[in-house]
Amino acid sequence: MKIYNIKDIEGFFEVLDKCKGVVELITSEGDRLNLKSKLSQYVALSKIFTDAQIEDIEIIAHEPSDVSLLFQFLINGNQ
Repeated sequence: MKIYNIKDIEGFFEVLDKCKGVVELITSEGDRLNLKSKLSQYVALSKIFTDAQIEDIEIIAHEPSDVSLLFQFLINGNQ
């Protein structure tokens, strides 16, 4: 799924921590980085930050409940 305009970076990290399954960031080169890893979160996402906002990223959540958590964040918490 493509995610656009993440303004609440800390909230996004909190949602990732709540996810039960694997959540991967797909890089522009096609690499998959496990966003459940704190190190991967900071290394991968630090390259995408612009003005404390993530413009767009592609992620894959393997558990349906994790997809729901991410959608809830995007609808209600990303302000």
